[in-house]
This record gives sequence, C-alpha cells and structure tokens, in this order.
Amino acid sequence: MHRRDFLTISGVGLAGLMLPYSRSIAAQELVSGLDVALKKAIADAALNAATAAGASYCDVRVGRYLQQFVITREDKVQNVVNTESTGVGIRVIANGAWGFAATRDLGVAAVADAARQATAIAKANSRFQTAPVQLAKVTGVGEVSWKAPVKKNAMAVPLKDKVDLLLSVNAAAIKAGADFVNSTLFLVNEQKYFASTDGSYIDQDVHRIWAPFTVTAIDKASGKFRTRDGLSAPMGMGYEYLDGDASQKYVSPNGVVNYGKSYDMVEDAVAAAKQAREKLTAPSVKPGKYDLVLDPSHLWLTIHENVGHPLELDRVLGYEANYAGTSFATLDKREQGFRYGNERVNLFADKIQEGSLGGVAYDDEGVKTKQWDLVKDGILVNYQAIRDQAHIIGEKESHGCCYADSWSSVQFQRMANVSLAPGKEKLSVADMIKDVEKGIYIIGDGSFSIDQQRYNAQFGGQLFYEIKDGAIAGMIEDVAYQIRTPEFWNACSAICDESDYRLGGSFFDGKGQPGQVSAVSHGSSTARFDGMNVINTARNIG
Repeated sequence: MHRRDFLTISGVGLAGLMLPYSRSIAAQELVSGLDVALKKAIADAALNAATAAGASYCDVRVGRYLQQFVITREDKVQNVVNTESTGVGIRVIANGAWGFAATRDLGVAAVADAARQATAIAKANSRFQTAPVQLAKVTGVGEVSWKAPVKKNAMAVPLKDKVDLLLSVNAAAIKAGADFVNSTLFLVNEQKYFASTDGSYIDQDVHRIWAPFTVTAIDKASGKFRTRDGLSAPMGMGYEYLDGDASQKYVSPNGVVNYGKSYDMVEDAVAAAKQAREKLTAPSVKPGKYDLVLDPSHLWLTIHENVGHPLELDRVLGYEANYAGTSFATLDKREQGFRYGNERVNLFADKIQEGSLGGVAYDDEGVKTKQWDLVKDGILVNYQAIRDQAHIIGEKESHGCCYADSWSSVQFQRMANVSLAPGKEKLSVADMIKDVEKGIYIIGDGSFSIDQQRYNAQFGGQLFYEIKDGAIAGMIEDVAYQIRTPEFWNACSAICDESDYRLGGSFFDGKGQPGQVSAVSHGSSTARFDGMNVINTARNIG
C-alpha cells in the first residue's frame, strides 16, 4: 500500500472514507437501490428550478455511494465497516460562470432550493470571471442505463465468506513462514444517476474490488525484517475476481505467479511469505546501469506517475498543482511534436476497458466514454480533457474523463485509464530476458518519489531478480531506479505481445483541493528499458 493510500484510509479511521454524511449500515442494505422514477423526479425538480432561476445549463447527479471494508490481522478481525452516502449534487452555468450546491435531502423542495442556490452562486462568481465557460457540445441520449458486467455482486456475498477468506489467507501465510500478516478487502459500489439540460438521463451502477495484504518475515537473531505485498490489482469487477481461476494466471520465468482477471489470494500469500523470508538473505544490489525488465504489476505505477498525471490537461495548464504539482508536458511540446518515447511506445487513455477501475459508459458530465491516443509512435499527440477544457486544445468533444467521488463534490478532470499498448510482434518475457546481459527483473510496485513537474522520478518494487547473461541469477534486494520521463520512454527496447497484457491500478488516487479520490487502471505487457540508473536503498544506522 502506498503512502498516499495509507493516509487516505488511516486518516479517517476507515468509517466514511471520503464519504460526507456517511452512516454505518447493515450489510443487507448494501444491495438495494433508489427507484429510477424517484431519481428522475429529483433530477427534473433541479433542472426546472435552475433554469427558472436563470441558469443556461444545469446537470444533476443523484448518487448513492456504498463501501465495505473488512480488515484482519493474523487470526483476528480488526474492523468491519459498511458505509452509505446518499444525496444530490447540482452544477449550473449562469452568466457564463459555474455554480455548485448539494443536499442530502431527497425531497423535491429541498432539491429545487439547492438548484436555486447553485444558480445564485454562479451569478456571484460571474462578477469575477474573466471569460465565460465554453462547453464542448454533448448530444442528449434520453433515458439510458449501464451496469458494470459483474458476475457476482461482492456486496451481496455473506460477510462470513469474506472474513473466512481473509483469515485463511493469514493462516496460510503464517504456516508458510510469515511472522505477521494483515489482509483487507475493499468493496465499492457507486449508484449514480445523471441528468442534464442537454436531454440525458443516465443511470449507472459501478463496482470495484481490491484485496491487498502485507506479510512480514523477521530474522529474530538480528531483528532484520522484510515485507512483501500482494500482487493483485484492484479491479472493476465483482467477487468473481477472487475465484482463483488458474487460466487467468501468468507465471514468470522465475516461477512467480502474477494475476490477470482472477486472483488466488491464498496462493499469493503463501508465495509472499516464502519470498519475504528469502529477501532476508538476498544480497544487496550493486549500484550502476542496468537493463530493467518491468512486469505489469510494477510498470502500472510508473505509467500512472509519469504519463497519466502529467498528461492531465488541468496540470498542464497550471490549474491543478495538488499531489506533486503541474506538468513538464506543456502545450508547446505537443505543437512541436515532442518525442515522449521512441517509436515503439504507444500510450493511450480510455474509460471503456472491461474490468478496469475507470470503465464506465458515461462520465460525470454525461459524455459517452471512449479510447484516444496520448503518445503515438513515441510522439506526444494529446491530453486528457473535459467539456470546459476541450476548446483549449482544439478539440470539439470532451474526452469523457470528468468524475466526482461523491454527490457532494463537484466533478472535475480526473485521470482516465492510461495504458501502454502491447508490442506488435510475438515476444514472451523469457525471450526478452534472453537478450539481457546485465539487468534486473522487477515485479510488484513499491515506494516512489516524483518532482513537481513529474519529470524526475524514482521507483522501488516488491521483488527484484538479477539477470546475468540472459538468465535469472537469483533474488537481490534494496533496488530503486532513477529516471527522467522522456529518457525512460526513449530507452524502451522491447514490449511483450498482447498475451502478457495485464491491468494494475490505484484504488484511492488523490487529487484536488479539497481532496477527492478516484480509481484508475493502467495496463501493459512486460517491457524492457535499457541503461537505467539503479541505486542501493539500504542504509546502516549507528
């Protein structure tokens, strides 16, 4: 778990994670929803009131946000929390400026009052507006609905089954040599109803799941310890993700099992315990230049930090600087055909990949989602933009990447799924490693550090294996690599084919002030980067 995720979770004691006005609820309430007719009546009340008050545009989000957390350590359940947050968020344009208001009261009168308040706020804001809001055109779609293609609603699975799974994970890890282990199950269900004066009434049901764990092995003689986190990815799936389907496993050349659209948590915990203990005696890396072979379970985070965030248009424009600043990838670079990477590097954004965290049919502005290129054949070609930004980069349509983490939060530009396209020629990980004389194979994500324009960065990982003369020589430790973003992507010398493509992702990605969280996936196949600078992160105290 990354520092950003940990602070988000621990800072609020889990109950009501980023959910204003949340309340603890019984598990059986987690699967029911608001009546569609009621949501439409609420939306119409807001649209009519805002228009009557002078708004030229209005959109309404009626939202019910459900979360469940199950937290365990060794043979104990530490916490079980169910939360619900329900309400209405109303955004308007009046006199060319934005206004926003929200209410937890679902009564028609209260909603209409909130719409009038949003309009009054917009009119007040217009006095300080230097230029009117320009919205990219959206054609209303009428009444439509979309549900995430989950096979088993995780919210409906009995709590006992979830607890039994986590405790069995812990027991298996302890039996395999772990001294400590904690495991967690995070479940999210967003029931979102969007309506706008463009003529759309969009009902969506979004599901996400994440099952992280950490095992710790201790050398009791020296007090030295090592950890290994789980290799699962958070997914936009239901409980079927945890069924352990063997056909969805990827076994690396050194025997480490990685996971795609199915996850055997017990199997991974047993491997983690053994690998954490192996880390205790693994030799420390010798600093220097190495060719890096990066597994998708690791590479997703590098993509997230040095492609996903710096190509968010609000960061590029300087409108957003929270959580590590703005961006080096300024508009003039796109105009000049900036070489972000070499010709084999193709990076794309999308909100449509099935099973991804960001996969939905429409964003929170009612824009139908799609896929688009960010870096094509190594050249920077586009950014991620929403309706009121599209005109700045000469786009006629929004990219459909607007999102709010609650009905009470205003929607704004958030990262889409950003991924590295697989290689076009057939290439396995084993074939890739055969060409490496001096390198390191890295699996799993670890600590990271980035500068304020996401140009310089440093990344760790979970498992490191030295490569010598085309073969894996054994585990090493204390590895981190340093990069400059364009130099890194220009050093990409090989990408495995689509048979190796997998998703990683962030379940609690922070942005904004006040802060909001979103979930986003990043796909890739294993890729090689030549001549990277590797440092030794070990230190001696005393």
